[in-house]
Amino acid sequence: MRISKLGWSISAAIAAAFISQLVAVQPAFARPPQAAAANIAPPVQLTAEQDHQRVMNLLHLTTLRPPPTDDQSKPNHANYDESKAAVFPNYPDPLILSDGSPVTSAKVWWTERRPEIVAAFDSQVYGRVPDRTPAVHWEVTSTKNEAVGGIPAVTRELVGHVDNSSYPLIAVDIRASLTLPAKIKRPVPVMIDFGIDPAVMQRLIAMLKARGQKFPAMPMPSGPSWQQQVLSRGWGYAILIPTSYQDDNGAGLTKGIIGLCNRGQPRGLEDWGALRAWAWGASRLLDYFESDPQIDAKHVGIEGLSRYGKAALVTMAYDRRFAIVLVGSSGAGGAKLFRRNFGESIADLAATGEYHWFAGNFVKYAGSLNAGDLPVDAHELIALCAPRPVFISEGSPAVEGNWLDDKGQFMAEVDAGPVYRLLGKRDLGTTVMPPIGTALLSGDLAFRQHQYGHTDIPNWPAFLKFAARYM
Repeated sequence: MRISKLGWSISAAIAAAFISQLVAVQPAFARPPQAAAANIAPPVQLTAEQDHQRVMNLLHLTTLRPPPTDDQSKPNHANYDESKAAVFPNYPDPLILSDGSPVTSAKVWWTERRPEIVAAFDSQVYGRVPDRTPAVHWEVTSTKNEAVGGIPAVTRELVGHVDNSSYPLIAVDIRASLTLPAKIKRPVPVMIDFGIDPAVMQRLIAMLKARGQKFPAMPMPSGPSWQQQVLSRGWGYAILIPTSYQDDNGAGLTKGIIGLCNRGQPRGLEDWGALRAWAWGASRLLDYFESDPQIDAKHVGIEGLSRYGKAALVTMAYDRRFAIVLVGSSGAGGAKLFRRNFGESIADLAATGEYHWFAGNFVKYAGSLNAGDLPVDAHELIALCAPRPVFISEGSPAVEGNWLDDKGQFMAEVDAGPVYRLLGKRDLGTTVMPPIGTALLSGDLAFRQHQYGHTDIPNWPAFLKFAARYM
C-alpha cells in the first residue's frame, strides 16, 4: 500500500508499513560478509524493476493490469461500490477436497484438505520455504532494567546469527528485543510484534526535519500503551524487526535469508517471498523462547499491522506453535478476500512495489489470469489457523479509508467459520458485520473495527480481553 493511497495521517505505529518506499534503506545485515572464496559466485544484483521483469519473462507475460488508484476522480480508480464487488462470486470451499469430496471429519481436514490448501498457497501465493534453512544462534547483546509506564521490566536486546557457512558472501542477523516483567514467579506468555527498525525511523524523522516537516501524528485514544497493557497482565512482549533479515523490496530478494538460501541467485517462481521470510524469522524467535525457562512457549502470540498484519496472519497459518494472532488492517494478501473487487487488488500487489512479498507465480494473476483463477482465498488462510484463536482488527473507513476492504476481511473470517466448527470451536457467531466499536469476542474468531485510522492500538484492550481466555 502506497502512502498516497492512505494519506499522511499516520502514526509511528504504522510507519513500518511504508518506510521502505520513503527512505533508501541499506540492508540491515549487521555482520560483514566473510572474504569470498574464489569459486563462489557473488550475489546477483538486480533492481526491483529488473527482477520483476525477469519474473514476467519466466511467466511469459508482456503486460499486467494497471493497478487501480485510490483517487476516485481518476478513470482507473478502485471500486468502492458494493453492487460491483462480487465480480468473482464463486469462492473455494475449505471443506471440499480437490476431487470434489466433502470433508466430513477432523481427520480428513488434517490429513488431506489442510495439506491441499497449504500446497496451493505455497505454489501460487506466498511461495515455498526451502526444506532446509540455516540454523540460528541467538545472542543476548544487552540487558537493562527499566520501567514501562511505571511497570518494572527487564529488556534484552537479541541477535539471531544465521549460519551462512553454505554461502559466506551473505550474512544475516535477526534483530529483536524481549521485555519481561521484572519479577517472574512462573513462565509467562509473550506477544511478538512485527516492528519497525529504529534506525529507519530515525532516518525518516531526519528526512522530514530537513524538509521542515514533523512526523505526522494520528488521533489516538488516551490510556496506557499496548506494551503497558501486556505487562500489566504479567505477560511479556517482543519486538521483532523483519527487515533486519529480509529487505522489504524486490532488490533484496538475492540478499537476506532468501538470498542466503538461494546462494545469491534470483528466485524460482515457487520460491518464498518476503511475507514467508518474515514469518520464518518469527518462528526462529519462537525457537529461542522455547529454550527460555522464563517464557511459556506454549502461549506465544503474534501481531502486526498493515503489511506486517499480512505477515502475522501468514505466520499463524503456517506455524501451529503460535497460540493466537492479532491481525491489524492487513488488506489484500492478508485477511481480505482476493475475489472481492473492492479497494486493494492483486494488480497492486503484483506490481514492482509489492510483488516481492509473494511467490513469483502470484504475478500471473494480474496478467493472463485473475483473482477468480486463484485456487485459494483469504478465508482459507484464516482457516489454516484453526482451531487457534484469530482476532482481526480494523480502523474506521471514514478515517482509515476503504482501501483495505474491512467488509471483505469480515466476510473472510465468516467463511473460515465452518472449519472452526468442524474442529469443535466457535465461529464469529454472526454473518452480519457489527457497528464500529462493537467487538465480536464470544467465539474463537474475533473482529472489531475501532473509530481511528490505520493502527491496531485502539483494539489492544479488546484483543487482550479475548486473548486472556487462551493465554
